[in-house]
Amino acid sequence: MALDSKIPQGPLADKWTNYKNEINLVNPANKRLIDVIVVGTGLAGGSAAATLAELGYNVKAFCFQDSPRRAHSIAAQGGINAAKNYQGDGDSTYRLFYDTVKGGDYRSREANVYRLAEVSTNIIDQCVAQGVPFARDYGGLLDNRSFGGVLVSRTFYAKGQTGQQLLLGAYSAMNRQIGRGKIKMYNRHEMLDVVKVDGKARGIITRNLVTGEIERHSAHAVVLGTGGYGNVFYLSTNAMGSNVTAAWKAHKRGAYFANPCYTQIHPTCIPVSGDHQSKLTLMSESLRNDGRIWVPKKKEDAIAIREGKKKPTELAEDERDYYLERRYPAFGNLVPRDVASRAAKERCDAGFGVNKTGEAVYLDFASAIERYGKEQAYVQHKDANDKAVVTALGTEVVRNKYGNLFQMYEKIVDQNPYKTPMMIYPAVHYTMGGLWVDYNLQTSVEGLYAIGEANFSDHGANRLGASALMQGLADGYFVLPYTIGDYLSNDIRTGPISTDSPEFEEAEQNVRKQVDALVNNNGTKSVDYFHKKLGKIMWNKCGMSRNATDLQSAIDEIASLRDDFYKEVRVPGGQNEFNEELAKALRVADFLELGELFAKDALTRNESAGGHFREESVELDGPQKGEALRDDENFTFVSAWEYKGAPKDAVLHKEELKFENIELKQRSYK
Repeated sequence: MALDSKIPQGPLADKWTNYKNEINLVNPANKRLIDVIVVGTGLAGGSAAATLAELGYNVKAFCFQDSPRRAHSIAAQGGINAAKNYQGDGDSTYRLFYDTVKGGDYRSREANVYRLAEVSTNIIDQCVAQGVPFARDYGGLLDNRSFGGVLVSRTFYAKGQTGQQLLLGAYSAMNRQIGRGKIKMYNRHEMLDVVKVDGKARGIITRNLVTGEIERHSAHAVVLGTGGYGNVFYLSTNAMGSNVTAAWKAHKRGAYFANPCYTQIHPTCIPVSGDHQSKLTLMSESLRNDGRIWVPKKKEDAIAIREGKKKPTELAEDERDYYLERRYPAFGNLVPRDVASRAAKERCDAGFGVNKTGEAVYLDFASAIERYGKEQAYVQHKDANDKAVVTALGTEVVRNKYGNLFQMYEKIVDQNPYKTPMMIYPAVHYTMGGLWVDYNLQTSVEGLYAIGEANFSDHGANRLGASALMQGLADGYFVLPYTIGDYLSNDIRTGPISTDSPEFEEAEQNVRKQVDALVNNNGTKSVDYFHKKLGKIMWNKCGMSRNATDLQSAIDEIASLRDDFYKEVRVPGGQNEFNEELAKALRVADFLELGELFAKDALTRNESAGGHFREESVELDGPQKGEALRDDENFTFVSAWEYKGAPKDAVLHKEELKFENIELKQRSYK
């Protein structure tokens, strides 16, 4: 099937407006006759479910958690971007669009990104109206801070809990519709297949995670807002339950999977401390606003610190290497995430890491505490030369801005970050790949939509900070409700979709067969045993640094590991009961297929783009020597993979990316 992105004609700034003017609408009276399934209730799914119900559709919402409030969106800390230009620092819709396309290394669609920037301003108004407690300045106006990769302050935030507060806003909007009977909520349900009737998505098969019951649910359209698949690496900043199952099942039913190898490595996470961990903890990128990143200049100092013979506070300024400020003077510590991550890895690989494993750098707030402290001393008419006074005042300012993050760090690492620099290291955080969608957010299966992190569309090869929340809410509140209406306008006479058709029967039997096989396998190894092994292959061979030899090896190893999984996995307990190990096994089975496609996609993309450093593609000379080398001549396309059985047989389709409004340039943050 040829890929048709369905981008509207006309000038970039008018595309979305013209599109909305020309689409078909559904009469309010007819919306009551139409059912929509929304799977996933985080920021994207929750906002979509609430808005569709508000419009009058009958919505069935599904999540595997015990409540939508448990969605992983709650973990987002730093903020949400919007081109409001409250700071008067020159921001605009075009500048947000430009920063996002450039930050994504020119691997995203112009039209989608411009629309995202355009509706970003509406999101803030919507959320303020819902009561989201964004930070405010002294005069009562909404405050902003800056994030990596940009030179303006456009990030709205609620201390270090922005995702949580935004999710509560979406959740309260959902609850209103649940109370009205317009949303029927299915908690603790996992989607295990998509049902297609006459080529259209007409329902899903779910497993009730409490009773084990396999259920059929029908609708006129299905929306997936099921998040990303970073847990394919086992260790990531994602919640343990985050998985790829819904998207992967859709892929197996005909939805193309786009750019699976695009994973964001976040630079400011608490480093790995051993094999006992099940997840990693993110420290918000907002910390790079005030924190300075460094390692010792001399290897002997790094070794002494690793061995506990020296403390970081004992090193004078001239003994520290503020490597981001040195290499990228224009952006300093606020370079984009991919640049900051690669730079940290480079320093640690060179032997300057500061924790026991040598895989950590420092994030230091001493300068910020002193700077803020002096300012407050002047404001409060105190002695700006009294170090104790300045430190106390500065600490209070930093505590007000980042206090909950510092508290979290201290509880995990058992060190006081106000007095000792934090240790951080890059970790898997977000996935820019996902189901391929057109401008309408529809996948290559008619009637099947993907929104938020579950689709591929807006971030290119790298996501700038504070743009994930923006995309999730833009899709759910302001884009999907229009685009899905155009599709559903053809369904006003269809009537209820029956779940007694052969298509539902076949899909249900497939699910039962897989569940039966896993429960009765009687192997000798746990599900986690395989997941950890998969994670190590992914991190070592498909992580921040990749080469063709390792990627080919990863493909072979994952295929072999998958065979072992089906022979040796042991799932205790039964299928008709609460069985978390069975739920995990079903998810890991999908990760074992996705992982192979991931490596295959990475192997075909012989360029460095975003955080994906191909060792064969590096700048050899000039001012960018040693930096990642993009190849616009050969790789300006979206990889969209069609399922053909085993991942090794997947067929690659290419959507050529056209840049008519932005000139492709080498990314430089120097």
